[in-house]
Amino acid sequence: MWAGRVLHATLSRAPRGSRAQSALAQLRGILEEELESIRGAGTWKSERVITSCQGPHIHVEGAPGGIINFCANNYLGLSSHPEVIQAGLQTLKEFGAGLSSVRFICGTQSIHKDLEAKIARFHQREDAILYPSCFDANAGLFEALLTSEDAVLSDELNHASIIDGIRLCKAHKYRYRHLDMADLEAKLQEAQKHRLRLVATDGAFSMDGDIAPLQKICHLASQYGALVFVDESHATGFLGPTGRGTDELLGVMDQVTIINSTLGKALGGASGGYTTGPGALVSLLRQRARPYLFSNSLPPAAVGCASKALDLLMESNAIVQSMAAKTLRLGHKPWVTSMSIRSGCDCSTVPQLPVTPSSCPQIPQSDGGCWLHHLRSQSPHLPCDAG
Repeated sequence: MWAGRVLHATLSRAPRGSRAQSALAQLRGILEEELESIRGAGTWKSERVITSCQGPHIHVEGAPGGIINFCANNYLGLSSHPEVIQAGLQTLKEFGAGLSSVRFICGTQSIHKDLEAKIARFHQREDAILYPSCFDANAGLFEALLTSEDAVLSDELNHASIIDGIRLCKAHKYRYRHLDMADLEAKLQEAQKHRLRLVATDGAFSMDGDIAPLQKICHLASQYGALVFVDESHATGFLGPTGRGTDELLGVMDQVTIINSTLGKALGGASGGYTTGPGALVSLLRQRARPYLFSNSLPPAAVGCASKALDLLMESNAIVQSMAAKTLRLGHKPWVTSMSIRSGCDCSTVPQLPVTPSSCPQIPQSDGGCWLHHLRSQSPHLPCDAG
């Protein structure tokens, strides 16, 4: 006790500046140790600086010539589509750079409502709500919808944003083995004691190209009185005959209750995410979803780009079919023979092409004299040599 009083008196007399410096030095030590552990685990992530528009051919700082880009989620090439760019410029000119407000104060423009209505029509749902990203959509959904009376059943390989969103809610949490319908059924049986049961899954799992077996999931959900949520971020715009996603691909659009997806991949690639589903759910999210209530409105230019991207998809399925044809053609290239083209769930309509460093670490002088450069399509949290 005496020693404690002496130490307290000594610290009290110490200059505040030196104590602050000591705390900062301690922080630096902790941070450096953590950074070194990331390097040691092989999960360090470096950023390449692109000096051109996003597209299939790009220029990267420090790399001579062009590079063939398989790393982006620009599935349909709309990030640099001239009509999408022009729509963004026009919307920027008419509606300004931003709203400087959240939606419910003074941050809702006619273009936001128009895009939400267009998203709902595209997915054949009652209503939709915009977020700054799909990560925010996932962060907002589960906490607003589910209570301690409810249960959520999640695929073990769901995206990090789904996992984090589920962590925020008070519902009972069940995790079933990846794509394992027997395990999901066992978990659904166990969850019968709860008020609501929500099965949550990615539609397309981006790391391996797996497609969720939505027909079986929806059958089990109907059998055990559960709702179905699907994150379609890696499916919207290009999976299914008209690009509506995995629920269209597998013929269960009328059985999936809630869809979350992104505007930052196939639909122009700018920014934004959304939830679409029952009108009453969307109304509740406008009242309670914290990422919606406390984030600035989506910038007008991003809204304009996404709206035009949806127009292009709804006018014709030519873009969707073009991507499918290009993927199949790519599979016959001699330098792709070491890769696997997957078509998850025996669906060959639009195969997926997962690429990892081990399958093609560096392939010089490929098509067009460009470089296929250091591709990575596995989890950023896994070491480079992980399977």
